[in-house]
Amino acid sequence: MEIIIRQMYLDKIEKYLDNDYIIVLTGQRRVGKSYTLKMLRDIKSRDLNNNIIYIDKEKKDFDYINTYKDLNDYIDKHYRKGMMNYILVDEIQDIEGFERTVRSYRTEPDARVVITGSNAKMLSNELSTIIGGRYKEIYIQSLSYKEFLLFHNLYDSDDSLAKYIQFGGLPGLAKIGLDEDDAVEYQKDVFNTVLLKDVIFRNKIRNIVFLENLTNFIADNIGKLISANNISKYMKLQGDKISSDTVINYAKYLEDAYIIHKVNRYDIHGKRIFESNDKFYFEDNGIRNAIVGGTREGDIEKVIENIIYQHLVRMGYDVTVGQLQAGEIDFVCTKKAGMKRVYIQASYVIYDEITRKREFGNLRDINDNYPKYVISMTPLLSQNDDNGITHLHLRKFLMMDSIE
Repeated sequence: MEIIIRQMYLDKIEKYLDNDYIIVLTGQRRVGKSYTLKMLRDIKSRDLNNNIIYIDKEKKDFDYINTYKDLNDYIDKHYRKGMMNYILVDEIQDIEGFERTVRSYRTEPDARVVITGSNAKMLSNELSTIIGGRYKEIYIQSLSYKEFLLFHNLYDSDDSLAKYIQFGGLPGLAKIGLDEDDAVEYQKDVFNTVLLKDVIFRNKIRNIVFLENLTNFIADNIGKLISANNISKYMKLQGDKISSDTVINYAKYLEDAYIIHKVNRYDIHGKRIFESNDKFYFEDNGIRNAIVGGTREGDIEKVIENIIYQHLVRMGYDVTVGQLQAGEIDFVCTKKAGMKRVYIQASYVIYDEITRKREFGNLRDINDNYPKYVISMTPLLSQNDDNGITHLHLRKFLMMDSIE
């Protein structure tokens, strides 16, 4: 299999590597953090003036490195004075007190530190506490549509888009292939590993059945406004008495493991964030489909919305759900402290005037001059303009690096 470099992430690493930052690669397991770290290792090892210290905590060879003292001993043993030492540690959250080590080596003039981790809360809490703002987090996502085409040797077409909608963007599928049974088995294996290692074990969860039911519920309701109270009431109807606080905590555990992402509501006219009724999206729509049993009839609009959300994040936007008095805007996207803004409506197919009025009408109710888009899979559409609102086909949107 041809080695495919995800250059976007390597460029981001290089941008901050020589500026006294700890580089932290974050994201769900199996989305490519380890692969990106290995690519960096291989690139830096070509320079004979560099010394590479590489630790992969998912390999049994490094099982004995359990504390920061073990980590210090290993690094000191392999450190080379007079060379630039690249300290690369994969899945560092499995090492107790790791933040002490990275703080110590960050200040060394002949050392650069890059680490990966699969738990957002642990990384941000520990690093921000002990080294302040001197670290740069780089979020690694599952494959974009363009990367999916490269990894699977496909060209941009409706059939390729259908495969992306169904199978998602786990890089490992390039080895497994896109046979449905094999792909679903792999996706479920990845999901169960993340759930076990990064949610159940890390948070000492006892009510595993509820955790699984909650994940299934969210997977079945991506793109819908959900409150902890509503989930609690639903679970009680299923015979499972769960408090709203438990719902909130368990959902946060899933967020911290990058399985799901919570998106807040934003009052467009009042310019404030609501503190209840959020939307949730999955990191990988293929895993989401595997959980619920495939791309069922009626799910297509949910999955499209999930894919659009992930691509907006990939473009560098902070994303919220827009709230109007008489309706909702699927996505309010901002950059650079809110100075740049884009409004997005997601739809499957604009097939009649009622659908057009619903999707375009809410955007027309926004009284500002920021760009407004409707993104759909309407046949024969590439791009057109409807009184200042741009209608984009999903394929064209997913091939874009920016939408401003």
